[in-house]
Amino acid sequence: MRHAHTVAQVREAEAALLARLPEGALMQRAAHGLAHAVLELLGTAYGRRVLLLVGPGDNGGDALYAGAVLARRGVAVDAWPLADRVHPEGLAALRRAGGRTVDGVRTRPDVVVDGIVGIGGRPGLRPDAQAALAALAGVPLVAVDVPSGVDVDTGELDGPHVAADLTVTFGTLKVAHLVDPAAHASGTVHLVDLGLDLPEAPVEALQPEDVARLLPRPSQDAQKYVRGVVGVRAGSAQYPGAALLSVAGASTGLCGMVRYVGPAAVADRVRQAHPEVVGAGRVQAWVVGSGGGEDAGAELARALEDGVPTVVDADALAHVAGTLPATTVLTPHAGELAAMLDAERAAVEAAPLAHARRAAAAYGCVVLLKGRHTLVATPAGRVRVTTTGVPWLATAGAGDVLGGLVGALLAAGLDAFDAASVGSWLHGAAATLASAGGPLVAGQVAPAVADAVRGLPDP
Repeated sequence: MRHAHTVAQVREAEAALLARLPEGALMQRAAHGLAHAVLELLGTAYGRRVLLLVGPGDNGGDALYAGAVLARRGVAVDAWPLADRVHPEGLAALRRAGGRTVDGVRTRPDVVVDGIVGIGGRPGLRPDAQAALAALAGVPLVAVDVPSGVDVDTGELDGPHVAADLTVTFGTLKVAHLVDPAAHASGTVHLVDLGLDLPEAPVEALQPEDVARLLPRPSQDAQKYVRGVVGVRAGSAQYPGAALLSVAGASTGLCGMVRYVGPAAVADRVRQAHPEVVGAGRVQAWVVGSGGGEDAGAELARALEDGVPTVVDADALAHVAGTLPATTVLTPHAGELAAMLDAERAAVEAAPLAHARRAAAAYGCVVLLKGRHTLVATPAGRVRVTTTGVPWLATAGAGDVLGGLVGALLAAGLDAFDAASVGSWLHGAAATLASAGGPLVAGQVAPAVADAVRGLPDP
């Protein structure tokens, strides 16, 4: 599991560790980790140039001490102070190692290090920092701890900010590293372990070993009913393809049986494409809404009457009202969630974490907010972020497949939070395999789920 902590949690853990370490030891650990990451990016030290953009706090000190390490390795290091006073000991260390201070871009560097503000900074950047970054546009940029100017605890952006190619963070991930739009501004994130003793994280991201541990697997004496039966109420005469894609996601072998309930003409097409799928009967979970059209509200009501875990997607989301059972998973995209919360889509996209949590609390169930980094939120505010997937997955029908996957995992016995987060992870991993670096359509995702599962480590 990758854990993302808040600024307050990090500060408390750092204070506890500092009390046990010699003065300056923690900053030296961070600086050496940062320097090694920059060296790896450079490829070689000699003949390379690095420019440090240095602010007034410890973040700037990390950059200066890292610059000293780089200078001793043979890198030409300049520091551009963007404050009247920068970390004095760090600056002295840089000068002793052969680095120098500058007041602008004298020679275009190979890498820029953003040490302007750290996790204690406010969103946005001062004009002098904006001007410095503009003068260095196009140069690979490494952010120290977080990209300067982002909101660390929410992942939101409010004004100018650094867009990093690489962020080197210390001790733990921060929320801004996982949650968009700030996660997008973080680029690739490299974590330097500082040995912090941290509490439970409010935001986390599953890793392959977590998915392998959570994934329901059949026992030696398993039979189809014990493995779980998922029912799909999706599709219509107008949108028959949605039923096929939703059933495809459900019928990936993650549970024991799939039942389809829908218009007769659509059911015929489903059986032709998926001969293993059967008709109405008892289920352990429902998937409702994809392509349901004007019948989606009635189908949702029928599914909820069964009292089993239910995935509510697409057209059915417009018929959600009031608190739902805690076993329910809502799967909106930003536009659908905006309608459900009477908000603007732009507001949801600017603050997805806040809106996902708000929706989960309002409806009393798990909310899966689809996006580049999909968020899965509980009513209590716990969140998992999906970091698998490729941009090619932004294609029509992909969400229908995802709903089926989540429903199958509910039927197989996972709770709503685990089913939604594991299903989202597998959906992204399968799309990555199916894409193989190129375009894909939604129908290619479900057949790749088996390969995604086979690629997991042993649980």
